[in-house]
Amino acid sequence: MLNGILLVDKAPGWTSHDVVAKCRGLLREKRIGHGGTLDPMATGLLVLFVGPATKLVSKLPGEKAYIASLRFGLETDTYDIEGKTVREYAQIPAEEELQAVLPRYTGDLMQTPPMVSAVKINGKKLYELARKGIEVERPPRPVTVRELIWLSGNGSEHTLRIRCSAGTYVRSLIHDIGRELGSGAVMTALCRINSGPFHVDDAVPVEQVTPERVMAVEDGWFDG
Repeated sequence: MLNGILLVDKAPGWTSHDVVAKCRGLLREKRIGHGGTLDPMATGLLVLFVGPATKLVSKLPGEKAYIASLRFGLETDTYDIEGKTVREYAQIPAEEELQAVLPRYTGDLMQTPPMVSAVKINGKKLYELARKGIEVERPPRPVTVRELIWLSGNGSEHTLRIRCSAGTYVRSLIHDIGRELGSGAVMTALCRINSGPFHVDDAVPVEQVTPERVMAVEDGWFDG
């Protein structure tokens, strides 16, 4: 009987549910859960809990890390490049301007979830309402951004590294930065590189999933 943790490097276009469903078939195990959703356009680390280990999902530390790319000059209804453009801007901030505002988005913040999130309002998931063209008020929620670092970029395209608490929406962070700089901004790519004690370098594409890839739970993985 399989009982442990499987690290999958999710490809773009897959939902987290798609990955879980595929792995259930590959491993012939119905009891599989994941330790944090990734949107279809996102890539990177998805931590799966297999067999009796599913009871440990809630014990996975919430801190996560991402590499995110952004583009200045527009806003969309989803806060990412795949959404419908709702506004365009002529102004593009300089690299120095971007770096100057990053400290303001580090620490404890109140963040409004995007309409494409899985947050529930009155029992309905926001993305389900968004698909019907319905937009509702979303109360801000507390999140913590422990690290927000500029990695590279020029002109309208830039890449950041983010280390943050569970429940942080990187696309909302990018949207808010774009608003503050008066240029708008959308997320163009997102890769989760860390989730709790696990790193994407140790993950495999779903096509390479085998029972041998399921790791037994080790002492200390979920301390704290």
